[in-house]
Amino acid sequence: MPYAAWIRGTEVSAARLNGVRRSMRRTRFQPRDTMDLFKPTRRSLMAGGAALAALGAAGRAGAQGAAPGSLTYGISMTDLPLTTGQPDRGAGGYQFTGLTLYDPLVAWELDVANRPGKMVPGLATSWESDPADPKVWTFHLREGVAFHDGSAFDADAVIWNFDKVLNKEAPHFDQRQAAQVRPRLPGVASYRKLDAKTVQVTTKTPDSLFPYQMLWFLISSPAQYEKVGRDWAKFAFEPSGTGPFRMGQLVPRVRLELLPNAGYWNPKRVPKLSKLTLTCVPEDLARVNALLSGNVDLIESPAPDAVPRLKAAGMRVVGNDTPHVWNYHLSMLEGSPWRDLRLRKAANLAIDRAGVVELMGGLAQPAIGQVQQSSPWFGKPRFQIKTDVDAARKLVEEAGFSVKNPVKATVLIPTGGTGQMLSLPINEYVQQSWAEVGIQVEFKTVELEVAYTAWRQGAADPSLKGVSAGNIAYVTSDPFYAILRFYDSKQIAPNGVNWSHYRNPEVDSLCDKVKASLDTDEQNRLLARIHEIVVDDAVQVWVVHDTNPHALSPRVKNYVQAQHWFQDLATLA
Repeated sequence: MPYAAWIRGTEVSAARLNGVRRSMRRTRFQPRDTMDLFKPTRRSLMAGGAALAALGAAGRAGAQGAAPGSLTYGISMTDLPLTTGQPDRGAGGYQFTGLTLYDPLVAWELDVANRPGKMVPGLATSWESDPADPKVWTFHLREGVAFHDGSAFDADAVIWNFDKVLNKEAPHFDQRQAAQVRPRLPGVASYRKLDAKTVQVTTKTPDSLFPYQMLWFLISSPAQYEKVGRDWAKFAFEPSGTGPFRMGQLVPRVRLELLPNAGYWNPKRVPKLSKLTLTCVPEDLARVNALLSGNVDLIESPAPDAVPRLKAAGMRVVGNDTPHVWNYHLSMLEGSPWRDLRLRKAANLAIDRAGVVELMGGLAQPAIGQVQQSSPWFGKPRFQIKTDVDAARKLVEEAGFSVKNPVKATVLIPTGGTGQMLSLPINEYVQQSWAEVGIQVEFKTVELEVAYTAWRQGAADPSLKGVSAGNIAYVTSDPFYAILRFYDSKQIAPNGVNWSHYRNPEVDSLCDKVKASLDTDEQNRLLARIHEIVVDDAVQVWVVHDTNPHALSPRVKNYVQAQHWFQDLATLA
């Protein structure tokens, strides 16, 4: 259904929206690791106040009195992502401390706004699988690339980085980095150096989608690791990659200063800025006020209610179609109420997605599946995800529950962060929607990185005892990231992020066929069939797709809003 038609055809609950908006106005610094959704703690208020004070100081030294060619970016995270090579804090971390300081072998095209980007050469100029053995992939490395410390990038560095995250016996193995990237590299069986500029990777099974996994594998400097005394904690403050920026100053939980790498190997991405400062401003309205006051030059995820004020002040608010979904993963384990298909369908039908879009100030799109309806992977599901409260209530009653005798569940949710949109208000809105049909949920609220850790651990992990669902948002930019990693039983956590422990033999067979096919049209047909099955199974509760909104001051030039979660910060001017 077209977006405009959805809005016209759905009745929005004004009372529910107003109630959630009142909560938004009451709420500032949110609790961490607590069952109380909206009650601020003294510790969190103090932390928030310190962050805002630091922002003001940084801003007065930054955006307002900035040297020509410098910008300050207010990001929604409570802390800076890891700077050692494999960022934490989800995909958002990659655009801040990943693709700024480091490079992957295979990269995303990020300089186009009118279509989805595609894979392009990064530190590898080309790659191919062996026709005689499709499990064997050869990557040809770029010549003449140096790390920020001056050491050379070569095949030894690539093997060293594989060991860093995949080989627990390696002396430089780093569990923190491994936890971030290992689920993103489930296909790797072995790897070896062929010569100084050639690396060979063998996958566990034939996998035509394997290059998509390599988008997340970033390369840090072995020489710099030795220089700092083989200490990853020290490396975090003196990192060395091959990326377009090098680190200036890092103040944890406050700011990161990025300086241009004048010798960057890609002339198109040599930064024009003299300095880019990333400043942590987790509270939505605080980011807006920082932009309006000139303390920062651009922000992500502006508060929806503030968009008219931003535009009136001359700020540019931009967004785009984005491969991203905000949803709930449901446990299929014994004892979970979500094993009942009727309850899973009811949870999807109870939500007024147009109301969520309105809550987001129009900066979102209704989700009626894992991917947008325009995607070649959408297919033709029989189960139509829409707002139908009566049907939802009837399904709940068929399952043996009612509004007076509700089914109960505990849901793990993040307080916020890049990609999570208005996490707490949207969750409250959904909570109220479910209560109206007989689904009573209690939230276990945690910081974003805790939510990501739980997501990687899977529903069966002892730490999640009593939790039967989890809210998380993520990118859906490629077949592996959108489909295979969630629905293939071989990806059940901790092997991958099939958090739900979903098992379907037909889906498993289709996933194998996707990986075996080298024909894009055939892959799309198979992926569409998988998507049809999982929507008909109501494997998740899908709510909205983000449009990845940003607000920019007139000082910001050359910003391209790509159809991706990653945005290229190297091209800013």
